[in-house]
Amino acid sequence: MRAKLNLFDLKQKVNYKNEILAGFTVAMTMMPESLSFAILAGFPPLTGLYAAFIMGLVTAVLGGRPGLISGGAGATVIVLIALMKTHGIEYVFAAVALAGLFQILVGVFKLGKFIRLVPQPVMYGFVNGLAVVIFMAQLEQFKITSNGVTSWLSGTPLYIMAGLVALTIAIVLILPRFTKAVPPSLVAIIVVFLVVLGFNIDTKTVSDIASVSGGFPPFHVPRIPLTLETLNIITPYAAIMAGVGLTEGLLTLNLVDEMTATKGNGNRESIAQGTANILNGFFTGMGGCPMIAQTLVNLAAGARARLSGIIASLTILLIILFGAPVIGRLPMAALTGVMIMVAIGTFEWASFRIINKMPRQDIFIGILVAAITIYLHNLALAVLIGVIIAALVFAWDNAKRIRAKKYVDEAGVKHYELYGPLFFGSVTAFHEKFDVAGDPAEVIIDFKDSRVADMSGIEALHKLTERYRNAGKRLQLRHLSEDCRLLLQNAAPVIEVNVLEDPHYRVAAE
Repeated sequence: MRAKLNLFDLKQKVNYKNEILAGFTVAMTMMPESLSFAILAGFPPLTGLYAAFIMGLVTAVLGGRPGLISGGAGATVIVLIALMKTHGIEYVFAAVALAGLFQILVGVFKLGKFIRLVPQPVMYGFVNGLAVVIFMAQLEQFKITSNGVTSWLSGTPLYIMAGLVALTIAIVLILPRFTKAVPPSLVAIIVVFLVVLGFNIDTKTVSDIASVSGGFPPFHVPRIPLTLETLNIITPYAAIMAGVGLTEGLLTLNLVDEMTATKGNGNRESIAQGTANILNGFFTGMGGCPMIAQTLVNLAAGARARLSGIIASLTILLIILFGAPVIGRLPMAALTGVMIMVAIGTFEWASFRIINKMPRQDIFIGILVAAITIYLHNLALAVLIGVIIAALVFAWDNAKRIRAKKYVDEAGVKHYELYGPLFFGSVTAFHEKFDVAGDPAEVIIDFKDSRVADMSGIEALHKLTERYRNAGKRLQLRHLSEDCRLLLQNAAPVIEVNVLEDPHYRVAAE
């Protein structure tokens, strides 16, 4: 999928220097994003930083794969905005905890495997759309709010911001040509910080977003009525948040699997994510999920184990407790430049090279998923729509594949040898294969190269049997696989078909 697959072989020996430096870099890029999303949702700013710390630490230790970074992500926070506006922060904490419980259940019952149902065009659309979202989010740093009115920077402030962002990007691009001993993103952040400090440059800093000073996340039981009505209020939000978090998390895990040529554990990741969200609900965090941008920063910085995620989360905690005065002066231009490079690295440029080799329906699906991701910022909805359309396209293609070979044997019995699945999409074409009026008194349908896939297929057989019976003829079925026979047996009270016994012939169900 990417030319840089072998850069991040997580099976190699851990490089502690890379892990520590990568952790610092991730912490620097995660903090402003978590703060921004908390403020966007109307939460107290510290709930975003607490979520970054709790999610990062728990999933780094318990998660389904090394290198994956979790934090206070916008995808899950957006789900809770309406609940915050109607019922307040206490209901949000309760919904986050309940979402965590749902995620644990998904992991316990091993439902994470259903991420395999996401086809490659959907993955391309998801990744490309997310890259555009990450890039567009950085443009917000080129705006300023004054007296409640937001406008674009202009004049000297614009030139300063653009120049510092360009310097950051240049360092990230050029430094790896000379040395890979330190993460270029971290070097870029430090250099730009020193330039701004040394020349006393007036530019936007982290403290302009919100205060990052506070104490250790306090234990807090959500103050809500323990009633059925409360459960009815928070359950829909919790279920959607759990689904969004798992979808984005498992897709990110799948992407990292491809980048690193290793295999993560989706069910373990679901349990870790759920555990972290439950703790968020009881320690005043806004909840979250794996963050693809920070994960890519982590991997690009050379992280190969769980240590970088632990370092990143502990760094955020130390900054909350002690380092706020220093971090508050960090220029947003440096973080913006790093995130722009992450967006560029996230985009699947290879999808342009193979677009003329892809089926038209796959191109459409990829573009649609990317568009929904960009315009609605709803990754779960984008993926769900993409999977549904891909499934419908698959069903339509298979509906056209059913065909029949016909012949009459020496005994005057007509045989129909079917090819292709008999399911809801192919029943119309199936009925068109048979000449009930012109067929002899006895007809056999051979399912050696076909199978009955669903109730629509069974009902089609029932109707065909009735058509032959009404014509005074007999229809029989042969070479049904075991699962097809079971379907027919279960439907026996409502349909009637004739199945030939064939004890010596077995058809694989899969």
